[in-house]
Amino acid sequence: MIALKIMYTANIIVAGWISITSLFYPKKALITVFENSIAYSEAIRLIGSLWGAIFILSVFGLFYPKKMALVLLFQLIYKGSWVFFVMLPSIMNKQVYPKGMGIFFVVWCILLPFIIPWKYIFSTT
Repeated sequence: MIALKIMYTANIIVAGWISITSLFYPKKALITVFENSIAYSEAIRLIGSLWGAIFILSVFGLFYPKKMALVLLFQLIYKGSWVFFVMLPSIMNKQVYPKGMGIFFVVWCILLPFIIPWKYIFSTT
């Protein structure tokens, strides 16, 4: 239970920062979050909305850790997809990508399978 709350707290800090900068200061997000690896687009605000949802759900996760575990599963799926379909091809083709985000995503993908309460998520009762 404590590991879940630590992950939710980390989500609140990281997702909160990314959400606020992407939604309200997208040009700052371009520099800090995306490390100037992409061109400016209003899609940055879409990303901010997604991370804002993760932020809000993670706040609820502090109070209902197991019930909100699906947000962690969602993160494992989308972060893992980004690592395999964006980051790894960028590395292989020597293209620019946000390295800080990549490291964070890889760490999350390593930790989450050990923290997600799989039995609770897939229980039928």
